[in-house]
This record gives sequence, structure tokens and C-alpha cells, in this order.
Amino acid sequence: MTEDTIKRRARGLDRAFDILDFLKEIGQPLRPNDIASGIGSPKSTVYELVASLLERRILEPVGKDGHVYLGRQLYFLGQAHLRHFDLTREADQALQEIVRQTRETAQMCLLNGRKYTVALMKEGERHFRISSDIGENAPIPWTASGRLLLAHLSDQQIVDLIDEDDFILPDGERLPLERFLAEIRQAGAEGFFSFDSVADTFTHCFAAPVKDPYGVAIATLCIVAPRVDAKNNYHDYRRVLIDSANNLARRINE
Repeated sequence: MTEDTIKRRARGLDRAFDILDFLKEIGQPLRPNDIASGIGSPKSTVYELVASLLERRILEPVGKDGHVYLGRQLYFLGQAHLRHFDLTREADQALQEIVRQTRETAQMCLLNGRKYTVALMKEGERHFRISSDIGENAPIPWTASGRLLLAHLSDQQIVDLIDEDDFILPDGERLPLERFLAEIRQAGAEGFFSFDSVADTFTHCFAAPVKDPYGVAIATLCIVAPRVDAKNNYHDYRRVLIDSANNLARRINE
């Protein structure tokens, strides 16, 4: 196989992942033409890749108008991954225990490239429902977890990682870089961070790191609670969360 062939196949693989990421981000079936426009690729390339992905059931046709969406083969691949991914399996049990002790919504969160995402969630045992869309990307500076997940990086690495527009908060205000970096260093030193959510006006977010053997946060466990309950139970929630994150880290690092 020539070097040009290898490079061409690598570019094709990158484009295939662009297609999958774009469909995940949009969250609905699209025509190949719309996908090509969305990812900035030639239509002919996208049509060829879509045909290949359909053949392998990575994509599936939807309706009769040429729309495609993520295929069930991805589900089976995901299940195979989960069977051998101790973090997810162990975290599921940790979240159940957090909900049992606090009655609040519990989450496991990760970095996904330049963004933050909720990977697992257990809803709280209360009538007031608090939940998030699993797998949906969000700007890192909007999150309590983000401060912990970046704590091992240098200031320059953090600046290089985060898109400039992600410092603009939902209310239109810009989060000062100096404040963000200071909060990251505080979170890293304390092994915990919490704040009133910037995405709404009624919840408070708690986060604690799940660290690998080298002390790097590979995930966070989180509690999302109504602000009044968070204030009244702050120390209990903080203790439960930190203990749960530390116990999870010990189990997966054994």
C-alpha cells in the first residue's frame, strides 16, 4: 500500500467520524447533502462515505426521502465497549449509591475533546425532576466538572484547548480567563468544586474528581440539586460525593 493510499484512507476515516459526530450533534436524521454542507465536505465524498456506512449498519436509512441517522450497530459496539470498561460499570453503582444517600440527581462527567459531556446519570428520588441529556456536549467553562478535569494542565494548555467562544456564558457575559484559571487551581487543590449552575437559575452543581494512578482526573462524579436543598445539605452532599469519587477511583485502579 502506497503512502498516498494510506493518507487518502486516513482522510476518509476522519470524514466518516465527522459525519457521525455531526449527526450526533444535530440529533436528527439528515440527507447527505445537508451533512456535506454541515461538515464542509464535497458532496461526492459524503455520498460515498454514507453508502459505505449504510452497508456496515453504522448508519441507517430513515423514511423515504434519503435521510440517514446513526445505526443500531453503534449501539452494539457501545455495549461491547461497556462490558470491558470498568469505569462505566463501577460508576453506575456509585451513582446509585449517591442517589440513595442524597435523593438528588447524580452524574458521571467526562471531557470529550474540547467539550464536556454527561456520560452517565441517575435521576434523583424527588418529584422535582432534574436531568441532562446524556452525551450532549457543553462548553467546559460552563461546568463545575470542567475545573477539575483541567486541573492537571498548564495555563497555556488550557487556553489552547478551549474555544474562545466557550467563555461566553448563557447570559451573554464573558467569563474572565484569570478567574477561570484561578478556579481550576482552587478545584485541583481542594479536590472538589461547586457553584450555582450558569445554565439555569435554580440548581447548584457539586463535582469531585475520579483520579487515575497518576493523580489525573479522568472523570468526575456530580450532584445536581435545587439551590435551597444544596445550601441546606451542602456539607453532607460534599462528603458523600468526595467519598464516592475516591472509592470509585480505588476500585478502578486496583
